[in-house]
Amino acid sequence: MLWLRRALVHLALSRSDAALVKAAGGVPRTGRGMTLDPRIQLIEFNARARTQADLPLEARRRQVEGLSLLFGGGPVSGVRKQRVYVTGRSHSVPADLYVPTVRDNSATMLVYYHFGGGVVGSPLNCARLCALIAKYSGAPVMSVEYRLAPEYKFPAGLEDATAAYLWAVENAARFGASVNKAAVGGDSMGGNFAAVIAQQMQQGRQPKPAFQLLIYPGVDFTSETASMREFASAFPLTSETLEYFVANYLPEDADPADPRLSPGRTQNLAGLPPALVYTAGFDMLLDQGEAYAERLRQAGVKVQSARFDSLPHGFVAFPSAAPAAEAAVKRIARETAAAMKGKFGRA
Repeated sequence: MLWLRRALVHLALSRSDAALVKAAGGVPRTGRGMTLDPRIQLIEFNARARTQADLPLEARRRQVEGLSLLFGGGPVSGVRKQRVYVTGRSHSVPADLYVPTVRDNSATMLVYYHFGGGVVGSPLNCARLCALIAKYSGAPVMSVEYRLAPEYKFPAGLEDATAAYLWAVENAARFGASVNKAAVGGDSMGGNFAAVIAQQMQQGRQPKPAFQLLIYPGVDFTSETASMREFASAFPLTSETLEYFVANYLPEDADPADPRLSPGRTQNLAGLPPALVYTAGFDMLLDQGEAYAERLRQAGVKVQSARFDSLPHGFVAFPSAAPAAEAAVKRIARETAAAMKGKFGRA
């Protein structure tokens, strides 16, 4: 029974920091002067003991779903969720639409893309964040259930993400948001999609997003930064997991340096929408996320950024695992809501 398992797991995590560290190997997990949250350290310790490199795809997907079922957090009051369908090139793209009870018709709609390397994950993994953003902003948030690889390799997921954004621009007013505009956002691979769409809309002279929300984004498939090595065993994005994602997401003829895969390699970033960029301390993608934020600044793009030192990659999917994760999700929601209200940089 899920409720019982959830209760037992949260009881185990309610112990003192010292007790949690003792149960997770006895030594705090540190790196670059940062210390991993003891609750996350225990989850990582237990996950490492159970990990199997040859785990089948469906089992990996169930693990990711289970993570949010255990640690996704409680429901958000004042927000209604409904299912919508976006007309894509050859099919309808499903999405969860979070509509707040109290609305601000001047606020911008947000289109959000979940994590998972383009291979695993679903809107369940970002449900609490999306609902909080909708509540704080008074505007709708659409969480897109894009197609996953290996059944649908690149660029299928990106095409779904782009179709959802363009649909939101055309339909925002129907759901009580400002007319003919939308913002894009996402975490990890979802952040990749958001960054790519922001670039493509500018280059194609299509409606640019009002802003881009990038949470521990993967913006460079060719990255060989120090964080890729230093945090190669960090839960939940290990080097083995990342290799698995790349092998399943990319078709054989794909160029990892393609800007549609690696927007961080685009030379000219001038004129892109303002960006909210958030990184996690214990994350292989830490360096590329922070480097992209800095390159945007140097190109004259307005950027607001923050790093959550004690948290790992993927924390949006498990906010109730640690108070620090819940606090991070709430901060991101408030600052994103401010941007949706036209108050970029003022939560």
